Amino acid sequence: MDIIHLLPDSVANQIAAGEVIQRPASCLKELVENSLDAGATRVQVIVRDAGRTLLQVIDDGIGMSETDARLAFERHATSKIREAQDLFSLRTMGFRGEALASICAVAQVEMTTRRKEDETGTLLEIHGSDIVRQEPCSCPVGTNIKVSNLFFNVPVRRKFLKTDQTELRNLLTEFYHIVLVYPKVTFTFVHNDEILLELPAGSEKQRIEAVFGNPKKNVYTSAFVDINTDTELVSIHGFVVKPENATKKSEQYFFVNGRYMRHPYFLKAVQTAYSGMLSNDYQPSFFIYFTIAPEAIDVNIHPTKTEIKFADEQTIFQILMASVREALGKFTLAPQIDFDTTGSIDIPVAQTHPVSLPKVTVDPNYNPFHSRQSYVEQQRPVSHWESLYEGLKNERSHSELNDGMSASLNDDLLRPEDVESCPLWQYAGKYILLPTSHGLVLINQHRAHTAVLYHQFLEQLRMTQGAMQQLLFPEVLVLPPDEMVLVDHLLPDLRAIGFDIEQLSPDSFSIQGLPAQLANQSAVLVVQDIIHNVRERGADTQTEWREQIAVTMAESAAIPNGKTLSEEEMRELVTKLVELPQYQRTAKGKTIVSLLSDEEIGRRF
Repeated sequence: MDIIHLLPDSVANQIAAGEVIQRPASCLKELVENSLDAGATRVQVIVRDAGRTLLQVIDDGIGMSETDARLAFERHATSKIREAQDLFSLRTMGFRGEALASICAVAQVEMTTRRKEDETGTLLEIHGSDIVRQEPCSCPVGTNIKVSNLFFNVPVRRKFLKTDQTELRNLLTEFYHIVLVYPKVTFTFVHNDEILLELPAGSEKQRIEAVFGNPKKNVYTSAFVDINTDTELVSIHGFVVKPENATKKSEQYFFVNGRYMRHPYFLKAVQTAYSGMLSNDYQPSFFIYFTIAPEAIDVNIHPTKTEIKFADEQTIFQILMASVREALGKFTLAPQIDFDTTGSIDIPVAQTHPVSLPKVTVDPNYNPFHSRQSYVEQQRPVSHWESLYEGLKNERSHSELNDGMSASLNDDLLRPEDVESCPLWQYAGKYILLPTSHGLVLINQHRAHTAVLYHQFLEQLRMTQGAMQQLLFPEVLVLPPDEMVLVDHLLPDLRAIGFDIEQLSPDSFSIQGLPAQLANQSAVLVVQDIIHNVRERGADTQTEWREQIAVTMAESAAIPNGKTLSEEEMRELVTKLVELPQYQRTAKGKTIVSLLSDEEIGRRF
């Protein structure tokens, strides 16, 4: 009996949809890319319930004939390529011919489309790969696709979608990937009948400002410098942030031939160009556009087409790094030294007289291998070499002993009776020293206070009992659309903890009060840090984002390093610390308490 058989088209399409359409954001990407390939100058995206209920894309592109409209939903049906060789000269966003077939396999799709030369358009309705109706209709030039009830016939996939807040952020992120590389196209993004983004056609810098900054003030893009390099292999242009304007929250975008891409190797090139200019916890923001011959890249690696292979990555790495360095160098105040100049150095402005270089004599006959001891003699085995490692062995044994003791004392480094009876000292305005029977305990005062406040803020969030202090002058918080969506979910908890915050406009909030513990802090900066931490940690549930609110506020309100504490203040802080269920590490896993054992102290003498 034969056991191998062909799968029905509907089943094959659902399998293919698992790769291409993973969530509403994947659907948006494919539909908008089709609109751009059709030559659209205006694209409108309408979303309801973060794409679960409705995802609609309307464009003014060339449209389709009746035959093309029907054929477009077949697997591997495309107008972009005709033969395998065309894969090496791609200039369109799509080419696989899988997107529409995959979408209609897992959703209810309705499409109207008309070409300019046609008097009537075509209406096509498909539910789960089954054609419900196809008939002529009256519609404007272009294409209008409605994708309703995504994954209606794949309940398992629908079950694994995230919250509306997370899915909407994913939609906006995918939208950014497209709008940033097509500034000449007008885009509109509507969610639940509210316009979140309205982007008029303009330049690349205007589009970046419209998405991430304030289009009326150009505040965001003023922190960037232009890069522009043109070689036979690749042309690179775009914008990189000035080192002094770098922040912990960075926007990093690579585009190649009008397509967003991820490329860790090229990211390393940019980071190397900033070497020595940024602290460890800061990352450079950049928007970098590559233009390269289509045959020099391969975009046919993954269905999402964001993983791209370059034929000569190492050379492009060097060109990119040099371009960024050159751009940053134009805005540095350090004088440039030309090492090819012989005899003098030109120092601009500060000194106009040439400075003579010291003469360095070189012995051309010197050979390090022909010194007083011949090379052969240097290769003689060294006797008694084992004695060189005796100190290391002793150090290792002491270290192992100390580690063993630390492990045994791990749960009992601090005891309430020690805190009550032992003297306390402060060292370097940063550490609290406490002598115990096991040795000297060192406590990081900032982290200790952070841990104490973290648990206090968590409890206040649970009980909604945060104390508020009114601001003398309200502060205005301006946010991009994806963060505005996030704030809507955080507002109840922010108000419960003590923030008096109200929405002023579609992209701004007024903060008139903040928690009493943050009286000396900037309300805007604290809220921005909260949003950043929630976003970076991917906090989807109330429990998760409450933890991020508590830890951010605790870090902002905690005793700063360098503050002198009285013995009474130190004792009160350590007493509260010991009462915590876990006092040795912060919520982020950083060490609070460390023991310098008696054995370790003895070895130093």
